[in-house]
Amino acid sequence: MMDLKPGELFHRLWLKLASEDMRRSRFLLARLQNRNAASHEPVCAAGGPVVSLTTYGKRVDTVYLTLESISLGLLRPSRLILWLDEIDRLENLPATLRRLQARGLEVRQTPNYGPHKKYYPYLESSTLLDAPLATADDDVVYPHGWLKGLADSYGEFPSLVSCYRAHVVRFEGDKFAPYVTWNRCRSTEPSFLHFATGVSGTIYPPELQERIKAAGRGFEDLCPRADDVWLHQQALRGGFRIKQLKAWEQSFPELPGTQDIGLVVENVHGSQNDLQIEKTYSPDDIGFLMAQTQPD
Repeated sequence: MMDLKPGELFHRLWLKLASEDMRRSRFLLARLQNRNAASHEPVCAAGGPVVSLTTYGKRVDTVYLTLESISLGLLRPSRLILWLDEIDRLENLPATLRRLQARGLEVRQTPNYGPHKKYYPYLESSTLLDAPLATADDDVVYPHGWLKGLADSYGEFPSLVSCYRAHVVRFEGDKFAPYVTWNRCRSTEPSFLHFATGVSGTIYPPELQERIKAAGRGFEDLCPRADDVWLHQQALRGGFRIKQLKAWEQSFPELPGTQDIGLVVENVHGSQNDLQIEKTYSPDDIGFLMAQTQPD
């Protein structure tokens, strides 16, 4: 074997791993596509949490892959709800979603609450909030143990908000530090300083759902494009600490071709999160957070 410089060796290894990841991803996507085309298995089962998510634009045509990955889980949701605000898409659903409807998926209309469509229409439309609510994103392929992991954590810690991925709130002086400088969570200890990022999945206790519902649509004025900010503020004010399932954040594969219309460019790289954070938290919220001790 010819001698390679360390940089060249790393580059070749990276290409090999990337190629293997691509093959695995293609195999998984093909499995989900085939399942959608042929399966008659229900996507829901009694006893699981409710799972709610939203989609929009061209992602309406790919969200079925996310939904199929959830339906393949070790634990299926008691309800699986997809919220759409685009009337033309509701009236002309792709065949992929119609097939999922026949297996138990609920596709329901909502006003355009932006990313808050993920959870708020469910709360607003429900008279009885007696089941934990898990939220998902429309551009992720979730692993088999995803919903079971959230449900198991809720079962053990029903007064906490459990999530797969969180950041740690940081301050500079008496103000929030820029969001892009907040560290990744490295602890399984619950804390008000932990800020759940919903992309990998979060589960909310019924009591917190009731509080969020009672708070109404205040997010429209304070953080219309930052659902994670509003949900953290509501958890903080309700006394619900946030717990990350592992001592490292977990991220799951994203659907190819879906990242050009996401919120990350606007909110994170465009600093919109910082503006919405500043508007959402009161001086009392900030004082309370600053008094917290970060778990090891």
